[in-house]
Amino acid sequence: MSTRPKTIVTSSRLYALLLIFMLSSVALIARAVNLQVMETDFLQGQGEARYLREVDIPSTRGVISDRNGEPLAVSTPVDSVWVHPGELLQFPERIKPLADLLNANADEIERKLSQRSDREFVWLRRRLNPAVTADIRELDIPGVYLQKEYRRFYPAGEVTSHVIGFTNIDDVGQEGLELAYDNWLAGSTGSKRVIKNRKGQTVEEVELVKEARPGQDLLLTIDKRLQYLAYRELKSAVLLHGARSGSVVVLDVNNGEVLAMVNQPSYNPNDSSLNNDSMRNRAVTDVIEPGSVMKPIAITSVLEHRVAAPATPVDTNPGWTVISGHTIRDHNNYGMLDVTGVLTKSSNVGVTQLALQLSAEQMWDTYSRYGFGEATGTGFPGESAGVLRNHRRWRRLEQATIAYGYGVSATPLQLAQAYAAIANGGRLYQPSFIKGSNNPPISAIDPAIARMVATMLETVTGDEGTGKQARVQNYRIAGKTGTSRKASASGYASRYVGSFAGFGPATNPRLVCIAVINDPTGEEYYGGLVAAPLFSKVMTGAMRILNIPPDDYPAILVSTAKPTRAGE
Repeated sequence: MSTRPKTIVTSSRLYALLLIFMLSSVALIARAVNLQVMETDFLQGQGEARYLREVDIPSTRGVISDRNGEPLAVSTPVDSVWVHPGELLQFPERIKPLADLLNANADEIERKLSQRSDREFVWLRRRLNPAVTADIRELDIPGVYLQKEYRRFYPAGEVTSHVIGFTNIDDVGQEGLELAYDNWLAGSTGSKRVIKNRKGQTVEEVELVKEARPGQDLLLTIDKRLQYLAYRELKSAVLLHGARSGSVVVLDVNNGEVLAMVNQPSYNPNDSSLNNDSMRNRAVTDVIEPGSVMKPIAITSVLEHRVAAPATPVDTNPGWTVISGHTIRDHNNYGMLDVTGVLTKSSNVGVTQLALQLSAEQMWDTYSRYGFGEATGTGFPGESAGVLRNHRRWRRLEQATIAYGYGVSATPLQLAQAYAAIANGGRLYQPSFIKGSNNPPISAIDPAIARMVATMLETVTGDEGTGKQARVQNYRIAGKTGTSRKASASGYASRYVGSFAGFGPATNPRLVCIAVINDPTGEEYYGGLVAAPLFSKVMTGAMRILNIPPDDYPAILVSTAKPTRAGE
C-alpha cells in the first residue's frame, strides 16, 4: 500500500502551520512597529499614567508677629497620612496596627476604605505628631503614604487667640486676623512632576510645573508684653468677681495702634476642640450700654454749644429728677455742683439737666463725631457698629438717658477710640492692628474743648471722685467710671456691667485703656470697684514696660524724700 497521499497531507499541514506562524509573526512585528514607531505617544502616556505623577508642593503661610517681631502665628512642617484603598484592602490584617497608631477604630477605617475603593487617594489623618509619623513609616504598610503639609502653631496660645484667630485643617483663616488677612497670609501651592515606583515612592523629580509661593508676613501693632499683662490681670479680675466675661483694650493715643486686646473667657487656638462662645472677640463684637463712661461725651456737647462751662453751677437737689414720668436718681444727693463736679461725682441728675438744654441734633452730632453708631473700620471680622439711633427718633427721656449711657450701646474698642480722641486734643484715629498702616487722623473735637474735658476727667481719680482705685502711682490719670444695669426681656435686671475708661499720663497722654467687667456676681459691681482696680494694674505695668516718664512730680518727691526721725 502506497504512503504518498499521507506524506502529501502531512506536508500540507506543516506548510499551513508554518504559514500561520509566519503570518502571526508578521502581525506581531507589525503591531510592535506600530506601537514602537507609530503610536509612541500612546505607550508613553500609558507608562506615565502609571509612574509619572503631578504632585502638589505645599506653601508656607505668612508669619504673624507682634510689633517687636515676636512670632504670634507660625507654620511648621508636618506629615499627613493618606491611603490607596485598593492597595491597602489587599492586606486587611495591616489595618489594625495602623488604627492603633492613630487611636482609631480599625473596623471604621476598613468600612471607610471599602466605600471609597474606586478611588486612588483618601485622607486618613491630617497633621500628625512627628512621633506617630515615624511609627507609621516604620510599619511600611502597602497603600499607606505620608504627605508633607504645614500646621499653624500659636506660641502665645489663649493670650492672643481673639486677635490672631486660627486656621482650619486646610490652613484657611477662620477667625480674627487669620481670616481678615487670609489672602495676604496664604501662599500659593506649587506643583511638580515626579516618577513614582509601584510602592508610590518618588524615585525621580522630572520637572517643576509651578513654583510654590510662600504667604506674606504680617507685623501687628500688638505688644506681646502688654498683651500678657492685660490677659493676666483681666483673668484674675474676672475670677475675683465671679464675672461672666470681661475685656481690656489698650491703645496708643498718638496713632490709634492697638497695643493690647484681651477677653475672658478665652480659648487655645492650638486645641482642635474649640468652644464657640469663648471664641468671640467681645472687645469688637459685643456691645454694652456703657453707663456713666458716656457722660464725658455729653459734657463735650454741652461745652461745644456753650450751654455751660466747667465751673458753671449745677443744682442736683434733691438727688433725683422726673423726666416724662420717669425718675432719674443719683447714688447720693450731691446738692450744688459745678459741671466738673458732675463728672467727678458721676451725677445722673446733673448731666441730664445739662444735656436737655441741647437739641437732640446737637447732641447726636457730637456722639457721631466721636465714632459712636458706626464700626471703627478695622476690618476685624464680626465687628459691631453699636447703636446710636437717629436724633429724629429721640424722645426727651431717651435724650436724657443717652447722656448718662443708656439707650446707646458701644463696643470696648469704640470707647477706646473716643477716649483717645479726648486725650489727643480732639484728633480721632481709626484703631489699627497693622504696624505701619497709613492712618491719618480726623479732627473730631475742638482741641480746646478736648483739653477741658481731659482736665475735668482728672478729678474723677482724685480724692472726691468715683475712680480713686484707678490711680497709678507717680502718674496723673484721667478717666471715668461706669456702671450700667443689663437689659433683659422684662426690663433692666439686677445684673451689671462695670467699666472704667481712662488715659495717662494726663499731662502728656500716651496710653488709653478700657476695662470692662461683665456681670460680676459678688457683692461689688460698681465700675469704680471692679473695673478701676483692673485699669490701674494694667496701666501700672504698661507704664513700666514702655518706660513712660512719670508726671506726678509732687507724689514722686514725697515718695522719694528721706524720712525724718521723731523729734527732728
